[in-house]
Amino acid sequence: MRLVTYRRTIETEARLGVVETDLVVDVEALGLACEADLPATMLELIDLGPAGLAELRAALEEMRGHWPAGVALPLVNVRLLAPIPRPRKNIFGIGLNYVEHVAESARTLDTAKDLPKQPVIFSKPPTCVIGPGDAIEHNSALTQQLDWEVELAVIIGRTARKIAEADALSHVFGYSVMIDVSARDNRRAGQWIYSKGQDTFGPFGPCIVTADDVPDPHDLDLWLTVNGQTKQRSNTKHMLFKIPLLIADICAAITLEPGDIIATGTPDGVGAGRTPQEWLWPGDVVEAGVDGIGTIRHPVVAV
Repeated sequence: MRLVTYRRTIETEARLGVVETDLVVDVEALGLACEADLPATMLELIDLGPAGLAELRAALEEMRGHWPAGVALPLVNVRLLAPIPRPRKNIFGIGLNYVEHVAESARTLDTAKDLPKQPVIFSKPPTCVIGPGDAIEHNSALTQQLDWEVELAVIIGRTARKIAEADALSHVFGYSVMIDVSARDNRRAGQWIYSKGQDTFGPFGPCIVTADDVPDPHDLDLWLTVNGQTKQRSNTKHMLFKIPLLIADICAAITLEPGDIIATGTPDGVGAGRTPQEWLWPGDVVEAGVDGIGTIRHPVVAV
């Protein structure tokens, strides 16, 4: 399933929907139509676990092709938001998780040239998240080195604490796209949160594809363009630390809960690694995508 959070109009509340071809099916309205208790928000659905997804699938099967009035809307007529507009906790970011990115970072960002022996973990606060089409803010008083990183995002579906790596994927709810926007000149004594956690630095969407519809999360093409020019193109098979290891490593010390998000790292091709270096400026447009999941597009604006 392709799950979205959307608004019918600018004034209406955020709603949970399922994309069915060129339609968005409102989940709560679908439940009312078929007398099923279905939630109104993404986090509520995630909290219901596998039983909630099964009930939603059954309702979709029952009504597919003859949607009651008001249940299905044309996708082009709604405004998509970030799938989880306000995460409950900080996003878990993974640094230096593609071999080529380790090399380019060592050349230009003073990071170690050797491959990390354990995942490099940082965080991005919930306030950094923006949805499809929203603007990335460029504050020239803070940064002259605004950079891009396309990433596969993993959304946790079941509480994970000290679990085995072999069991980790069973705790995944689904997958999405994230751009880890970074102000390279805002790193402070090796700490990354100020560089990566500023408002609008977490573009996220356009949907969450449930884990059952992603047969192999380690065989997905991902890419990023700036003003239509390709800057990053790779495949998740090149991750240094795969998703099960990331989940097991984090939850060995920090409990992962339903709705938590892991941004799994970026391949090479970031602006800092280019010769000469390239940065984002007001007027630029960044587009990023992951095969089978979707694409997000964001203008850069001055603030």
